[in-house]
Amino acid sequence: MKSISILDSEYKQWIKELSTRYRQSQIKAAVKVNEEMLRFYWRLGQDIVSMKADIRWGNNFFGNLSKDLKEFIPDATCFSRTNLVYMKNFYLLYKPFIEITQQPAEQNENSVIVQQVVEQIKNAENTQQLAKKNEDSLIVQQVVEQIKNDENTQQVAKKNESPVITQQVVEQIKNDENTQQVIEQNENSEFVQQVAEQIKKDIFSIPWGHHVLLIDKFLHDSPEKALFYVRETINNGWSRSVLLNSIKTKLDERKAKALNNFVNTLPDVTSDLAKEITKDPYNFAFTGVTGRYNERILKDALLANITDFLIELGTGFAYIGKEYRLQIGETENFIDLLFYNLKLSCYVVIEVKIGKFEFGDAGQLGGYVVACNHILRKAGRDNPTIGLLICKEKDRIQAQYALEASTQPIAISEYELEKFYPEKIEGTIPTIKEIETKLNELKDDK
Repeated sequence: MKSISILDSEYKQWIKELSTRYRQSQIKAAVKVNEEMLRFYWRLGQDIVSMKADIRWGNNFFGNLSKDLKEFIPDATCFSRTNLVYMKNFYLLYKPFIEITQQPAEQNENSVIVQQVVEQIKNAENTQQLAKKNEDSLIVQQVVEQIKNDENTQQVAKKNESPVITQQVVEQIKNDENTQQVIEQNENSEFVQQVAEQIKKDIFSIPWGHHVLLIDKFLHDSPEKALFYVRETINNGWSRSVLLNSIKTKLDERKAKALNNFVNTLPDVTSDLAKEITKDPYNFAFTGVTGRYNERILKDALLANITDFLIELGTGFAYIGKEYRLQIGETENFIDLLFYNLKLSCYVVIEVKIGKFEFGDAGQLGGYVVACNHILRKAGRDNPTIGLLICKEKDRIQAQYALEASTQPIAISEYELEKFYPEKIEGTIPTIKEIETKLNELKDDK
């Protein structure tokens, strides 16, 4: 421990608290600086696009802009030609998601972009709150419909022999219906507006280096995937290297893809979250296992690379044990790998099989899940245990039948040991022209 001048316990504790508060304030300041910088980049990119500046002021516009900004702001280091192009592309990448609020509400309801955005962030806390508001509006609508059809209302209409009064009642109901439609349209517009604001908040919350990666990967191909990785970075606190690895292994195509029976075995909210923690396939290339191997070799390799294993499993997994012993009656049983998921507040039993999935695998895993619920699970603290079977290959129909037969929450996935290579190799090596262009950019940056 560092030496302290005044040897008083209260003083020492105060010094510790001050140092903690200072570090926290540094983090908050860094986050705020990052957000303001990204907002500046966004507005600069927006200016370039809206003014059509690169067309209006010639082919060397970015080089000239870089030179002039450095002249006017000599202490700034962000105005290289390359970075200015990234600022323009930063705006172009996320522009469709931010500007969805400018479309009529009717178009937004059927907009593919809106559907993708809502699907990606539906499990976020803010989005759940928005969904709750929409559920409440649905309940209100049902109440209005009930009132319109209420027996008392019908009796009032019958008792009113006057045609004028009856007509007034009819007009009132029509007005109520029109008012309800207006309310629904306004609520839809408000919902889309809130989604757009959440997206903007998200994209200003991750470092610029992460955005540069996403721009390179997704500007001209599936920009909605960029938004997926923005949210994953926020939710999991990814570094740039982890983000790059997740993109290379196509996490967007693997996440929440494992076959499971969670809808039938877990409460609605828990089943959605449980699905989100699964993948198919799992990427075990980090183990370095090649050639002939058995289950023990694979499991030892997974635990020898426990950090990479936990990253692949996802945020929230805490390792408890390997070959975890459970005394069931008079029989000793050993779970391959036992974890606890902090997000779900439940134990997760993982069984690793190096062969093809068989019906008996699901039965064994289901038995371990039941045993954990009886032996390990604490009432009021833990949610029901979940089972995850990771095998080398599976017949999807057979696996689905096994899941339907099981009353325990189970997911079945595969694993890959080989590196995840790009599907298309051509185009990954730069051409002479591309190299020359890059050299010219570097020359302009100086």
